[in-house]
Amino acid sequence: MLNLHVQIDSGSGFCFGVIYAIQMAEDILAEQDHLYCLGDIVHNDEEVARLVQKGLRIIGYEELEKLQDETVLIRAHGEPPSTYKMALENNLNLVDASCPVVLKLQNRIKGSFDKGDNIFIYGKHGHAEVRGLLGQTSNQAVVFETMDELLQHELPANLTLYSQTTKSTDSFYRIKNTLEEKGIAVDANDTICRQVSNRDKELRKFARQFDKIVFVSGTKSSNGKVLYNVCKDTNPDTWFISKPEELQPEWFASGERVGICGATSTPMWLMENVRNILLSY
Repeated sequence: MLNLHVQIDSGSGFCFGVIYAIQMAEDILAEQDHLYCLGDIVHNDEEVARLVQKGLRIIGYEELEKLQDETVLIRAHGEPPSTYKMALENNLNLVDASCPVVLKLQNRIKGSFDKGDNIFIYGKHGHAEVRGLLGQTSNQAVVFETMDELLQHELPANLTLYSQTTKSTDSFYRIKNTLEEKGIAVDANDTICRQVSNRDKELRKFARQFDKIVFVSGTKSSNGKVLYNVCKDTNPDTWFISKPEELQPEWFASGERVGICGATSTPMWLMENVRNILLSY
């Protein structure tokens, strides 16, 4: 027996937007045998599998186009206007579980677009939330993932800067400052979710307390990649896993203190399963 001392980070687990979407799905599935969801309800394969067993059916845009007279859940990431238009045409009942923070951002971007602003969005290409944001601009805004990528564009003298809600606040302000140093007037809109951004400081504090860190996250989670790197930077003895079966006993030594944490898309039950396996070593 390794007799590990294991603790789960109390601040890890679903953000309120994900909790809202999953609760809505479970409530509907308690009353009917199936519910369609446009894209993964959360970027965590284990949680998606749990809900699929309850009757959740994950579909893409091609399947949505063919669907008629059904109920479809819009997940927390939000959707572009084209999705709502398609739903009307196909007589679909949309259950909108878009995160309020994302909806507010969509409205602000739509307002900027209607004013004719040059809109630049700091975000991940192809990400569900970013597709929804782009849709507010008729896909005319510029999306970029890094400063190097942004500088490849011919930049206007004035631009309006937005961000995907789960990006790093430090990176956002570095981009803003770099642009201003180049003489560009930047209307910076810090639209990053503080429940996500505040995790950075909290996780650093948590990671320092342990010999080893096990970071639990879905491989598709952008937030997971960011927060894992925060832990790894703070505590080099950090391991990334997406499910308990990936744990290796040889990662740990007898009597070590092990911290378990995760992304805002990681369910608490999954971290608890990881804890139970570690305690069995």
